[in-house]
Amino acid sequence: MTTSPELMCCFCPTPFKQFLEAVTNMKFDEEPNYSKLISFFESLIEPCTSLRPIRIDGALKVGQKRGRLLINLEEDEQPKKKLRLGSPATQWISVYNARRPMKQRYHYNVADSRLCQHVEKGNEDGLYISCVASAANLWALIMDAGTGFTSQVYELSAVFLHKDWIMEQWEKNYYISCIAGAANGSSLVVMSKGTPYTQQSYKVSESFPFKWISKKWKEGFHVTSMTSAGSRWGVVMSRNSGYSEQVVEVDFVYPSEGIHRRWESGYRITSMAATTDQSAFVLSIPRRKLIMDEAQETLRTSAFPSSHVKAKWSRNLYIASMCYGPTVC
Repeated sequence: MTTSPELMCCFCPTPFKQFLEAVTNMKFDEEPNYSKLISFFESLIEPCTSLRPIRIDGALKVGQKRGRLLINLEEDEQPKKKLRLGSPATQWISVYNARRPMKQRYHYNVADSRLCQHVEKGNEDGLYISCVASAANLWALIMDAGTGFTSQVYELSAVFLHKDWIMEQWEKNYYISCIAGAANGSSLVVMSKGTPYTQQSYKVSESFPFKWISKKWKEGFHVTSMTSAGSRWGVVMSRNSGYSEQVVEVDFVYPSEGIHRRWESGYRITSMAATTDQSAFVLSIPRRKLIMDEAQETLRTSAFPSSHVKAKWSRNLYIASMCYGPTVC
């Protein structure tokens, strides 16, 4: 390295120089000490956890090869050797909320050409789309009678979150109610009337947009929909969402501990999405407590959970959201 760390980081805070020195002095086959490298920057980060509601704890365990966890063979001893596990398993993740009895319908493995007929049949039966997802470039569609929507439009586009169409519908007082992206870059955007929203904004990003979400939180927006297409994220935030607090859990696998900890604090999953190597869960606290909405369960299945849904319905648990992404190693 011809340029010294001092010269390269002369206009940066000291931790940047320390980080660069540590990295450049590593041997070619040396295992990085990620905790130490991350600790260099602790002094630059606000220590108050209430001001840092976006958790990325799972990333602290992950090496440079994304999605591969580092574990010790024996926790009570000095580690002699570290093992790299394979890529996380990819599964359907579905979330169920307790609701009063209502009619709900699901469709999965839906090709583009068959989407219209499912939507039209549901509309004829008084159902509106409440959730969409994608796996293997096929669509999953949830329709139910409990959305409160009065009208709905949707667009299936080769463009990921087609800006012109979305803005056109905003002008007609439709708001984005759910979105899904496919691995081939296409997207399904559903916009509805009858939502509580008064203003919306969305962002497409190659990495999860932590800073943009934090900025919008300060402006009174909350995340109301999320999706991904390949490695790209799409996040929708709305004003007058009905949430008083909101946090984000991002991990390379399903963040079970983080979700259960949030549940205990009164949060419920309200949006989720996943790329091939990351999962993101938005958990919110509603401004107005609804007794029937307090119970929430999640399910992870290799195939679409059609064999489980009816059992959930019998307990008045209905699909609230779903996505297809990495869960366990």
